[in-house]
Amino acid sequence: MGQRVVNANNVEQRIKMKARLAEKLQKEVLPAVQEKFGVKNIMAVPRLQKIVVNMGVGEAVADINILETAVKDLTAITGQKPIVRKARKAISNFKLRENAPVGCKVTLRGDKMYEFLDRLVNIALPRIRDFNGVSRKSFDKGGNYTLGLSEQTIFPEIPTDQIPRPQGMDISFVFNHGPEEQTFEILSLLGMPFRKR
Repeated sequence: MGQRVVNANNVEQRIKMKARLAEKLQKEVLPAVQEKFGVKNIMAVPRLQKIVVNMGVGEAVADINILETAVKDLTAITGQKPIVRKARKAISNFKLRENAPVGCKVTLRGDKMYEFLDRLVNIALPRIRDFNGVSRKSFDKGGNYTLGLSEQTIFPEIPTDQIPRPQGMDISFVFNHGPEEQTFEILSLLGMPFRKR
């Protein structure tokens, strides 16, 4: 039986993954994007600022244990403790009270961001059954990209025999600026498996 804790023995492996991706970004990806789009100054090429992982847990209104499980899972997946999100206003149709916990969120920057991205594209996404790539249509006007996952079990940190229910999540890749064509190219070169047209 696996334990629902962050694996401390994977720290060295995670540091290597971070170093690999950060090095690739500096040495290969940014110069390639600069050349392809004719950007004069490499500092004008978009940079990935943060990755935000969000789990919406509306069922936590009825059962707080669901939220606690989501927090544990998100901590194991990202290596960082999430903040609990609360409802801003009451909605009687959904039996939702103001300030009731409805989800959890983690914002990753720096080393943890690169390490998470590396694990996502090289380990987690390929584990999805019948996977044929992620959508190209989830970019916003600022060049940011959001990816939705239907369950947390694609991450090897989550033991499949111990989850009470599948829990989806949204992963947002936030850049300092666009355009979409350049941020798409950066994510592609970092290994994001976009669907063929």
